[in-house]
Order: sequence, then C-alpha cells, then structure tokens
Amino acid sequence: MSADAARARATGLGISGSYRLVLSGRLRAVPSTLFVTERAQQTANAPLVVMVHGSMDRHASFIGVRRALPHAGTILYDRRGYGRSRDSPVASGLDDHVTDLLDLCAGRSVVVLGHSYGGCVALRAAQLAPEVVTGLVVFEAPLPWLEGWPKDTGGGRALAAPDPPAAAEAFLRRLLGDERWEALPERTKDDRRAEGPALLSDMRSVRPSPGAPAPVDLASVTQPVVVGRGSSSSAHLMAGAKRLVGLLPSAELVTLAGATHGAHASRPAEVAALVGRLTVSP
Repeated sequence: MSADAARARATGLGISGSYRLVLSGRLRAVPSTLFVTERAQQTANAPLVVMVHGSMDRHASFIGVRRALPHAGTILYDRRGYGRSRDSPVASGLDDHVTDLLDLCAGRSVVVLGHSYGGCVALRAAQLAPEVVTGLVVFEAPLPWLEGWPKDTGGGRALAAPDPPAAAEAFLRRLLGDERWEALPERTKDDRRAEGPALLSDMRSVRPSPGAPAPVDLASVTQPVVVGRGSSSSAHLMAGAKRLVGLLPSAELVTLAGATHGAHASRPAEVAALVGRLTVSP
C-alpha cells in the first residue's frame, strides 16, 4: 500500500481492512494480520519511534526500550511470520516488510529503530521513503550482500538446513548455544520451528543472486543514522557495524561496552539513548 493510501485509511477515507485498538486509545488501520501496539507521543516535540525486530524475534523484546522512552510515541509490532503475526503471509522479499512498516507510519514522520534484520528493513525504508523516515538507529544489521561477509553465521546455517523447521533450529542453536536450546520446553521449540519459513524469507531477501542489485542502496540513505554495536558481540557483527558507517553518507558509530547482540532486550536504556543522539526535525 502507498503512503497516501495508508494515510487515507488512518483518517477515515476509503477505509478497508481490519483495525486494532492500540495503546494510545485510538483506532488506526493497520495490515490486517499483523499484531501492532502503538502509544501516542506524550509531548508535542517528542519523536514517533517505530521499532523493527530481527529474525526469530518479536515485538516484546523492545518493551524495555519503550519504557526508557517515556515521552516518545512508539509503534511495536510482530513482523510477518513471527510471534503474534505468525499467521501472516510470509514475505516475498525485503520490500514486503518495508510496505508493512510504511503502512504503520501512515504518512507520519518517524524515527526507525531496527535491530539485526530489522535494521535492513529500516535502511531500505529510509531509502524508499525519506519523507517518512527522518532518522534511524540501526543495531548490528547483517550485511551478507557485501563481499567478505562470513558464511558460517546463523543465517548461513539456516540456509544450509534441509527444511524450514530445521532452519529455525539451526539459527537458534547458533544464536543461543546448544545448551540453552536444549533447555527450552518442547512446545517452545515447536513454536520457534514453525517460524522457519519467515526466517528463510528474511535470509534470502538480503542475499541477492549474482549480478542482482543490493537489497539496500546504502549511498542513497542520506538521513542521520546512529549505528550501534556491542563490544561483546560476534566479531563479524562488530566489523559489519563499522563497515556500515563507512558506507552511509551521515552515520555515527556507537559501541556499548560489554553489550551483546541482544542489547535491545538486556540493555534497553542504553539502546533507547541512541535515539536521543539523532538530530531530526520534530
């Protein structure tokens, strides 16, 4: 859906689809199968921050960040195929996730906070809709389309798995470790394996075929970007964050001492503070 169409739905013109009651107490048209929760801005000049989670994650991992931004408006949602949006159609590519994000913005100016794969969604949305996305925080986005990106990552192992459930398990074993995976209840394991199709869609969408264009034209993202990383994250993610700063026209690198890839959940106040480093128009 275009931004104009989303704006029309939000203002009651040409309304179609379904609605959810969001935390702000207002009804807003959103993609009918996505779980979304929204809180209105508490002060006039506060930003509206949309938080986009990574692969095999869900909106709940950002709840601490939302609490640490008490004046900001916030939109949290489960991307297609994950969490409470698991019944949504699996994305055919990165731009499906961008469309969902821009639909939720409904033409409003936003700051996008993207974690991991969510950072790829944020960067692509900034490229395609600079009038909507006025600033970004990108925390350890994978960049597997760049030369030299390692293959033995969680995404690489997922793509090598024989089927989607095995892909989800391989990814989480790489992320959590075998011991933590084995300790999960069987029902939780089954729920996570069911997200395998969404995971594979994510991983394929940022690995273009030889000769195909990159999923994001980084040089076209001219908005201010804060690129975050944790000093205790994987070496390739730390190096990727530094490399990303060099490829963006207006970016700042911030390293959170002692933080890991899951800093948005384990160190939410520090991740929320990255939003405050942006210089954007209210």
